[in-house]
Amino acid sequence: MTDLLIYAALAGLLLALICGPLGSLVTWQGMAYFGDTLAHSALLGLALGLFLDTDLNIAVLFTSLLIAALLFLLQWRNPRQSLDSLLGILSHSSLALGLVVLSLLSNAQFDLSAFLFGDLLSVNQQDLYLLLGIVVVMITLLIRFWGDLVSMTAHAELAAVEGLPVKRLRLLMMLMIAGTVAVAMKIVGVLLITAMLIIPASTAGRLARNPEQSAFIAIALGWAAVLGGLTVAWYADTPAGPSVVLSAAGFYALSFVFTASRRAV
Repeated sequence: MTDLLIYAALAGLLLALICGPLGSLVTWQGMAYFGDTLAHSALLGLALGLFLDTDLNIAVLFTSLLIAALLFLLQWRNPRQSLDSLLGILSHSSLALGLVVLSLLSNAQFDLSAFLFGDLLSVNQQDLYLLLGIVVVMITLLIRFWGDLVSMTAHAELAAVEGLPVKRLRLLMMLMIAGTVAVAMKIVGVLLITAMLIIPASTAGRLARNPEQSAFIAIALGWAAVLGGLTVAWYADTPAGPSVVLSAAGFYALSFVFTASRRAV
């Protein structure tokens, strides 16, 4: 096994470690479209990074965090506006602005397809260190605030009555998801990161009996999808990122067979 494959596997496993619990929170709150909005904002971050001639990773991270904070502010100031509408406005506006900025960069040299679809096999040691740092921060925050985040997700009004800072918890969750999307875009790509957040968590939701179990099952399914997808990509010479996502989708399909057989017993 080459260093190339080892780095790719480690990066995918680290990413799945965050996507499992965060994806569970996203699916419980019906915020799957939030991932798409952040993915589109990542494209805007890429465009701005190229336009300003700055580090692309920093530009994407800053833009994703800014969009998450803007969504929180709009939702707070306009409580009657539906979340889907706000997500649609921000998603398409950031995508359109990103495409306009990219059109002004006729001489820019970059691989847009790698950014959109990811290149898991191009992960290097520096990328791993960055991802590990993000994982440590995210896991620390999840351990510290997991119970409060689950309470807010289950019943925000009741959580507020019990004294939990619901608005701050919601902002924290949005910023954590934004940070994950910004870092993961190089690994699985802008168009596929939402799938890594949603598919394992949705599969786990069909199998788990409580939030903690759902988070751990989602992590395990993410790990299995990464290893299975990389195996297929290595031997069949298919794109690594899409292969991982298709592997995750395969586990989701198998969950229907498992739940059906469990009911039959």
